[in-house]
Amino acid sequence: MFAVDSGVVAATPGPGHTRRQRLAQGVPVADSPTPTTGKLRDAEVRLHLLGGFRLTHDDTPVVVPRGLQRVIALIGLRPATTRTHLAGLLWPETTEERALSSLRTALWRLRQDPYCPLATNADTVRLDPAVQVDVDKLVDTAGRVRDGQTPADAAQALAAGRHDLLPGWYDEWVLTERERLRQLRLHMLEQVAGHHLVAGRHGEALDAALEAMAAEPLRETPHRLVVRIHLAEGNAFEAVHAFYVYRDLLLRELRLEPSPAMSALLDDTLEPIRRASQAASTSRRYPALRSTQQGG
Repeated sequence: MFAVDSGVVAATPGPGHTRRQRLAQGVPVADSPTPTTGKLRDAEVRLHLLGGFRLTHDDTPVVVPRGLQRVIALIGLRPATTRTHLAGLLWPETTEERALSSLRTALWRLRQDPYCPLATNADTVRLDPAVQVDVDKLVDTAGRVRDGQTPADAAQALAAGRHDLLPGWYDEWVLTERERLRQLRLHMLEQVAGHHLVAGRHGEALDAALEAMAAEPLRETPHRLVVRIHLAEGNAFEAVHAFYVYRDLLLRELRLEPSPAMSALLDDTLEPIRRASQAASTSRRYPALRSTQQGG
């Protein structure tokens, strides 16, 4: 018997149901046969949300219908959230009663899989502790950097969160989380660059600053870091070049000038050039005065 609720269709699969029938009903299935016995902790289960939704059991991709992807993704991003809150985020345009009914149906469908990644407790739903989520790894890395720890694997830290959260998804909760994680990563990269700069590891500092710059080209902080790194290395030309590249970009895109704080970084470097330019300009304006002074 089929039950239809807010676009969610569910059916109890009988023992004779095939893999294709289970998939048609919206029950997640593995690309290769998934064991019908065993516990979730016996497998390495990963949930990838950065760069797109992907659920794997022991590196075997699991096919999950889009409607159920939304449920799993939201629970992964909002651990221990109440059912009422989950239902309101997933079905915001319907009544609370119908939203909760749709959530119950979706959770029932998910539990048909022998390796269901969810755990329920009273009124809350969360991912099973055995599930590894890439977003959690990014948040953990950012937290350690914020506490002053330099990640052992620098390349891994730079790559963490390089891809947007669930690209192509436009739910309100996705947009909010996407921007939160984007800002978290930008601050993490800038902090990594700052730590390396203070420690005199200029190459590593520049890598992190350039990674942040690539993520948000118009953001001033990474450009300012690049200028500081070049100055710390004694590369005045590189510092001035980096400043004017950013200034031209900002003028072209936003018709703005770099902040006084960024301009001040080059005051000592540019002051001799400015004095020489002013002297040359004065000489061109008042050549007779210059000749008189020389003759006297």
